Amino acid sequence: MLSSVLIAILPILGTSANPVEKRWSHAPDVGATTSDVFPPTGTKVNSDLFPPESIVGYPQGTPTGLEAAAIQTAPVYAYNSDPSSEFPLKNVGTEDGIDESTFDMLRSWGNLSPWYSVPSSYYGLDSASPLAPESCSITQLHLLYRHGARYPTAGALPAQFAASLHNATVNGTWDAWGELDFLNTWTYKLGAELLSPFGRLQNFELGVSYRNSYGYLLNNFTEQGTLPVFRTESQDRMVKTAENFAAGFFGVPEYLDQVNIEIMVEAPGVNDTGAPYDTCTNANVAARGGIGGIVSNAFATTAWNSTVDRLNSQVSGLKFTGNDILAMLQLCAYETNSLGYSAFCKLFTQEDFQQFEYYFDLSFWYNNGFGSPTSAAQGLGLLQEFVARFEQTPLSSYDSTTNSTFDTSSTYFPLNQSIYADATHEVVVADVLAALNLTAVFGETPLDLNKRGEYTFKSSQVVPWATHLTVQVMECSEYQPTKQVRFMVNDAVIPLNYDGCPSDPNGLCAFDTVVSALKNRIDEIDFDYACFGN
Repeated sequence: MLSSVLIAILPILGTSANPVEKRWSHAPDVGATTSDVFPPTGTKVNSDLFPPESIVGYPQGTPTGLEAAAIQTAPVYAYNSDPSSEFPLKNVGTEDGIDESTFDMLRSWGNLSPWYSVPSSYYGLDSASPLAPESCSITQLHLLYRHGARYPTAGALPAQFAASLHNATVNGTWDAWGELDFLNTWTYKLGAELLSPFGRLQNFELGVSYRNSYGYLLNNFTEQGTLPVFRTESQDRMVKTAENFAAGFFGVPEYLDQVNIEIMVEAPGVNDTGAPYDTCTNANVAARGGIGGIVSNAFATTAWNSTVDRLNSQVSGLKFTGNDILAMLQLCAYETNSLGYSAFCKLFTQEDFQQFEYYFDLSFWYNNGFGSPTSAAQGLGLLQEFVARFEQTPLSSYDSTTNSTFDTSSTYFPLNQSIYADATHEVVVADVLAALNLTAVFGETPLDLNKRGEYTFKSSQVVPWATHLTVQVMECSEYQPTKQVRFMVNDAVIPLNYDGCPSDPNGLCAFDTVVSALKNRIDEIDFDYACFGN
């Protein structure tokens, strides 16, 4: 990280154009962590003075209509693909002023990018659409989705950078000018790990989108006289993720009594398919000391050499490193996602942001993707649950991160739902893609360790904020057999290369063929060795 350099004697330069003329003009709390508190301590809503709807009454007309079925009936699909903006975030552009119509900065932040629709053509299915193919009727939806944008993890690079800057302010003398002038008054305004307002919006909008597309599947629950069970983890952001998704899907306050939200404990040593790293010991070995961490950190030391030189020429008393550039790039992403705007973004060029994305491509591909020795094992539990739901058969073995307390219970792990929705983390989505054996789509070619290249695995497309894996089960009258299935990642239909799957322009494969391939895949994954072996 940046180091404070104590300067005893400074040259006095006589020209008023001298960029360091206003030395040490920064505020004393530069880099300090700042926060606001709301609601005020000791306050709560006064339901006597402000009674709820149920007390006030007078709801006026409330007739319901038919459930939406846009995934079946719409002539075109509503893609999330506007490259010009990501309302309500402010895209301030790049340091080199690249045209936003040809380069979108927000899509170059790896897993810190807001999710966007990826065209199916990216994976070779030029004519495929998320809409139900002609002659097909979608009968079941399986959704695995990530939480929306959040504050950084406690103690991560952004907070470290702020602490170093604050220490330099307290212990030394430094100054910044030019592009870095804002650092003289900058403070660290980010909390830790909570969903940001934009993150809440992302999950709410995802819920709205899926209600518009698949709302008609709720009729199955009405026929059965049951309510859906949607699952999430116990972390605050995960609970709020499921609640915001449910609020978008069912409405407010309707979601409170129209869906069962199952909260699974996320804690070390507790089996939870949505947080497998808590029981897979080697997950931490791979992430912290394995090739993924080594490769991405080595890449960061040299990826921004020219940018290090440029920014170091606009500061005195400090010396930035490649790690500091990485921290500032992360601050660009986190501040924009959390505060709506960041002054850090304008420090960096298109090349800087492309290197930033590739840093995350390397990290995820080798830590939680197809280059990791533990990713498939971590995704095994959810894979087993997928198959159990497909076959409507309870799990018979618990040799992964599945939880027998829940997964043997029809209450907590129902097998007859037409809609399943599980909230999780992006690393788990990547683990599940590996467990699903989608190597031919995302990971057949290892990423180059030394320089950026072009690969089908792109972290902003696979693991962004609110990323989602969608599995559609359908009946297709013009196919034999008629029961078909397909997978989508962020609206991109992906080809299924399992044995027995034909090359289909819509990405379809026979349901029984896919289930058989997934059961074989389960047998291939050695959870004990991958998670606890040497």
